[in-house]
Amino acid sequence: MGKIAVGLVSALVLSTTAYVWAEYRSLVNGVYRSSALDGEAGSLNGDINILIMGLDSRLDENGNPLPPDIYNALHAGGASDGGENANVLMLLHVPANGDRATSISIPRDDYVNLPGCPDGQCKGKIKQAYGLAFDAKSKTLVNQHGLDSVQRVQQERDAARKEEIDTVRQLLSGLPVDHFAEVTLVSFFQIAQVVQPITVCVNENTQDSYSGANFHQGQQQINASQAVAFVRQRRDYVHPELNFTDLDRERRQQAFIASLAYQLKQGGVFTDPGKLSQLLNVAKQNIAVDSNLDLLSLARQASNLTGGNIAFYMLPIQRFGTDPAGEDVNIVNVPQIQALVRQLIGSGTGSSAASPTTTATSPSGGVVDVVNANGRSGLAGELERALAARGYTQGAASTASSNRGYSVIYYGAGEHTAASALSTLLGGMTIAQGQHVSAGHVRIVLGTDFVMPTVVMPIVSTAGGGTGTGAGSTASDGAAGTTSSSAGYTPAAYAVDTPAAPGGTPTGGVAGAISGGGIPCVK
Repeated sequence: MGKIAVGLVSALVLSTTAYVWAEYRSLVNGVYRSSALDGEAGSLNGDINILIMGLDSRLDENGNPLPPDIYNALHAGGASDGGENANVLMLLHVPANGDRATSISIPRDDYVNLPGCPDGQCKGKIKQAYGLAFDAKSKTLVNQHGLDSVQRVQQERDAARKEEIDTVRQLLSGLPVDHFAEVTLVSFFQIAQVVQPITVCVNENTQDSYSGANFHQGQQQINASQAVAFVRQRRDYVHPELNFTDLDRERRQQAFIASLAYQLKQGGVFTDPGKLSQLLNVAKQNIAVDSNLDLLSLARQASNLTGGNIAFYMLPIQRFGTDPAGEDVNIVNVPQIQALVRQLIGSGTGSSAASPTTTATSPSGGVVDVVNANGRSGLAGELERALAARGYTQGAASTASSNRGYSVIYYGAGEHTAASALSTLLGGMTIAQGQHVSAGHVRIVLGTDFVMPTVVMPIVSTAGGGTGTGAGSTASDGAAGTTSSSAGYTPAAYAVDTPAAPGGTPTGGVAGAISGGGIPCVK
């Protein structure tokens, strides 16, 4: 009997292996391979950086309209809606040593330099790099004969892919991009169709007629059409107090991917030949990758990441603003972003950074006081609590009588080392000895340039609220600085509790990040 059992197991393994190999060969032959990264230098020592680009287009990968029933299910308009921008940008860093992977979302409206000046535009929203380069290439192909419609679209897309990758790489201080995966809106819908129902969690009841979103507080199972609405929602006119922005959509996307990865693992999709075949077919229809991406290796890594070995972060912005044309954009601090990326994943050339929870030098016994000269209510107390969670001794949180334009860390006698460690943690903030800072104390004065670094973001509870700061204190060291008319945005407002227990009750998680291995609960 034992020999029969062994024989059956062996036969099953062999048949499964043969099936997987046959499907893999079919996938390799079916997915569009782009030359956009050919000849590019990559990461060293086996680390891998993959840029995931989600297109805004309501067309398929080859520029063809979708069936009417698909448009109805997407609730996102028709073939002429959308455009050729890269509305979703996520950089996935997978360390060669097996450490936890890091996914970094780049807000689509970040106002950045466009290195190739596509269509003569040298600065714009980061998502526009793709669309502008697509349009510029299209103009050069107008009079070129001998190309069919698919060849023409793919040449346009290759130019767009290269410009988008170059723009992301420039923003992230030359970080290598080893591979990319391009996903259309319809391919996202098709993937959701394969794995539905999908469990998601939101903190409060919310609905939006624009995207079709209608969700209740806590965990719920949704279908593929609702999944599209979940990741696209950025409005709620029924509950205006929720104050949705485009940044909430970025968090929704991260939460959905974390939930989806968890459910793929729990549901055994990677070991289900039928489901696996359906996913591979989706990949062959509306997904493009670079010519050197080893899809079998990527599938193995994906299976490992579904076990929770990944954390999701979002790049910070300084404030909302407008460009010269009057369009809404995100104003960003590029040096701060680059410093943050180095903290999260290292240089990207082979040396992975330490875990964000251990980046800073161990705090000394000094007391940390925080003065809010930023203008955003509650910021001093928020930073105090975040630093206390990292082992710093909590001091006084107060509000300056006026705002100032820049942030400084002042230190008392014996606290230079502590001030230096805090400067590193807070993104390279200026330090100076303060004549009016008591021995054993460090005083952080938060100017209007301050943005809460992701690595120290406090967890935001679903109960909302928050504590205020004291009033009447002044920053007695340094110049008063300038007054800001806008409190600006800090990504601390978009931190989440994760994973979520049934009913949406938070059970803890990584501050400022969405962790894999569960169902995150988000706004």
